[in-house]
Amino acid sequence: MERFHSRDSVEFRGTWRIARLTDSCVTDLAVIIVTWNVRDLALDALRSLYADLAQSGLSSQVIVVDNASSDGTVEAIRTQFPQTRVIASRENLGFVRGNNLALRELGFPDRDDLPRAVYLLNPDTITQMGAGRALFDALMADRTVGLVGARLTYGDGSFQHGAFMFPGLRQIWTEFFFTPGRLIENGFNGRYDRALYNAGQPFDVDFVLGATMMLRREVVQRTGMFDEAFFMYCEEIDWAWRIHKAGWRVQCVPAAHVVHLGGQSTGQARPQSVIHLWTSRLRLYEKHQPAWKTALAKRLIVWGMGKKMRALEPVTADQRALYEAYEKVRGMAMGR
Repeated sequence: MERFHSRDSVEFRGTWRIARLTDSCVTDLAVIIVTWNVRDLALDALRSLYADLAQSGLSSQVIVVDNASSDGTVEAIRTQFPQTRVIASRENLGFVRGNNLALRELGFPDRDDLPRAVYLLNPDTITQMGAGRALFDALMADRTVGLVGARLTYGDGSFQHGAFMFPGLRQIWTEFFFTPGRLIENGFNGRYDRALYNAGQPFDVDFVLGATMMLRREVVQRTGMFDEAFFMYCEEIDWAWRIHKAGWRVQCVPAAHVVHLGGQSTGQARPQSVIHLWTSRLRLYEKHQPAWKTALAKRLIVWGMGKKMRALEPVTADQRALYEAYEKVRGMAMGR
């Protein structure tokens, strides 16, 4: 193993080659947005993003990966924001593969001119002024912090949880079975107290919502990219888990405010989304949780999906499709 610690050197750690260049040699920030048939939302997201970047003092570049949209997203972005690098995929790569494609285009893991930070941003977001700089400064202020996320609100201005505890059996329980309302919004269900957001200071969390994720360059080099076994959902949880295991901390930065409209891309095919969600949750448990906890989680899912199936009267085509989705997830949890 070879290590160099001067500011202008290249550091080698095991098999990973980590670029360490002077700040003036590299871009501060690369922003990646993955889109699919949300043209108007994506245009609004870019409009607010560029306004924020313009006053941030950060050198930056923006990459949009479009997942074969049929609504004119690519053409609209190229026309209205020609400074954006648009990668038009011929197929729907999903959120994970789309982001990984952009990261590879940037040169990860081993180019010498990699940006100091990478900012993964959803297309259904409206960046508030100062958010990008606040995230970047928090990330660079402490070398032990590898990933940061913003304070989120919904489109109507109401509070949205932007950071969570790693999922456990209690969260699965609250998904399916009666739980007193006071437990839904606290640590029992993996939520952090709102007082932490209101205090205004960065606070440590297990993971941040994938709508806004800013990562230190070295984190991507050391931990890899998104695990492409996750097509949709839980991919940010898996990456945060790997980041923690590699020794970095994850923080939510309340000073960075982003409006997250939420769910416009994924809400278009609910039965399929149910299958994607629970496929990813099962994979997450199998990857990161001990065998006994995974077995209990699967048992809860079997019970919970059975409960949902009994409560649903599959009369319409949509109801039948949803019923079949529950049935498929139940079968997966049973090992079928």
